[in-house]
Amino acid sequence: METTAVTRRRILYGVAALGTLAAGRAPAFAQTAPKKLVWAHNVGQPESGAIAFAEMAKAITEQTHGELEVDFQGGTLITKELEVMNAVKAGNIAIGDPGGAAATVFPDMGVFLVPYLVSSYDQAYKMFNGEIGDRLDKQFQQSSKVKVLFFFDYGFRHFWNNRRPIVEPKDLRGLKMRVQPSTVFGDTINGLGGVAVPMAFAEVIPAAQQGVIDGADLPVINILNLKAYEVSKYASLTYHNYGPTCSTMNLEVWNGLTEPQQKLILELGRVAQQRIRQLTESVDNFAKAKELLEPKGMTVNEANVPAFKKVAEEKVWPKYKQQFPELWAQIVATKV
Repeated sequence: METTAVTRRRILYGVAALGTLAAGRAPAFAQTAPKKLVWAHNVGQPESGAIAFAEMAKAITEQTHGELEVDFQGGTLITKELEVMNAVKAGNIAIGDPGGAAATVFPDMGVFLVPYLVSSYDQAYKMFNGEIGDRLDKQFQQSSKVKVLFFFDYGFRHFWNNRRPIVEPKDLRGLKMRVQPSTVFGDTINGLGGVAVPMAFAEVIPAAQQGVIDGADLPVINILNLKAYEVSKYASLTYHNYGPTCSTMNLEVWNGLTEPQQKLILELGRVAQQRIRQLTESVDNFAKAKELLEPKGMTVNEANVPAFKKVAEEKVWPKYKQQFPELWAQIVATKV
């Protein structure tokens, strides 16, 4: 269904067309070459983000009637998260996201990754679709020259490994677990009792195959979509990190769009956000994890979440509460 903005634009174009046709000229918009926007993501479908991004890219192209031509490249153009964001910042591509490396690209995002600080999806979207999200958007425009199109997530993270089920914090002791190259992830694993091994995601599966790591953590949907089950025996539902990230556009490119185009992109961004949320949340529970992962050869178990949370509060929270006092207070105030 067409948006109000696009309908309004059609009316304006229709008025302009009357004058140009009367003068014997083709309408101005028909003479304008489409603006091509390349959108890169580090992996392709069926990963949840890639599904929503491909749908959104197609919708932008269709609903602007060729004014904007969005070329989505999932796992084909750039396959490393940090390289995607470097390309967006430099203007080499128009749209991209830091994936699981959001806290590396945008350090203030690290506070949301503190284990067990964000307690629910409802709390998360209340934050990111409200005052906190607006604040971060302005901050990233100033610091990184990118515009946030929408925030999204890959869900709450759970441990997968080849050694044993992780039920209590003691079960994590001695396990070499891959983490994104961001301090908060390392602090989480080390604080909960494991051994953090920073590593880009492109290296994770080979590292697990070769025994360089014992496992890692991912939300249920990406344990499935990224085929972690091929290199892992156990999935333990710990819900230890909430994984927020954001889709961004090069700020100069954003500022070069018309106001109706910007409005349409933000509207379609909320649609994509909801699409990712539905895909992620629908499988983030014990029953669905067992249904999806055990036929792939994994053993799925529930963990003692209160015990893990207690360790996190003692070992990890104090550092980040001191480092991000204002954001910390805002996050706590949004608990639902």
